[in-house]
Amino acid sequence: MKILALDTTGLVASVALVDDEKTIAEFTTNYKKTHSQTIMPMIEQLKNMVELDLSNVDYIACASGPGSFTGLRIGAATAKGLAHGLDKKIIPVPTLDGLAYNLCESGKLVVPIMDARRNQVYSAIYTNINGFEKLSDYMACDINELLDKVIEIDENAIFLGDGVPVFKERISEFNSGFEFAPQCANMQRAACIGALALDRINEAVNPNDFEIIYLRKSQAERELEEKNANRVNE
Repeated sequence: MKILALDTTGLVASVALVDDEKTIAEFTTNYKKTHSQTIMPMIEQLKNMVELDLSNVDYIACASGPGSFTGLRIGAATAKGLAHGLDKKIIPVPTLDGLAYNLCESGKLVVPIMDARRNQVYSAIYTNINGFEKLSDYMACDINELLDKVIEIDENAIFLGDGVPVFKERISEFNSGFEFAPQCANMQRAACIGALALDRINEAVNPNDFEIIYLRKSQAERELEEKNANRVNE
């Protein structure tokens, strides 16, 4: 079984082809170009590199959020377009699950954090002591609120994601025992989305039924609400 996996939910754009036994190919970029410029050329390059006929892919797996609103929509539109054109189903995989899976054998709490601005992060808390398991809901919360939740469970925790450079100093001040993932395991990888998708075949949906996990309103929606509220108070 072959799965074409995509993740454009954060700073990284990543595409991978996986099967039941291995990652066949993976392209990941963390550069200043927008995902709309990179994702389709990356898919084309992957296809050519491994001589892939896309019609032979069994499923499309797509990171479903949370994350960048623009990135989420680019990924969803790409996955839906491919799925419609190839008559395939989409397997949604939450972004935080895929990010945490980078460290699925760490032996510690795994805490992926994505910078959500305004001192907030997208996050969830995972363990692999008895298998890869999510211990919390998906959250959009203040970094201090998250750290309180982590320490309540265990101080042996490792953090990863694009929120680490933003909040690393605060996390270390909160607990000097907290650790951080190495650079090579710190960002989203489509291969992790694909690997998780292999175990979630029964969650595959038709393209029109693919849904994004937003967790909170977009900046434009929040600014509009604030503007309307100010008008009411004037």
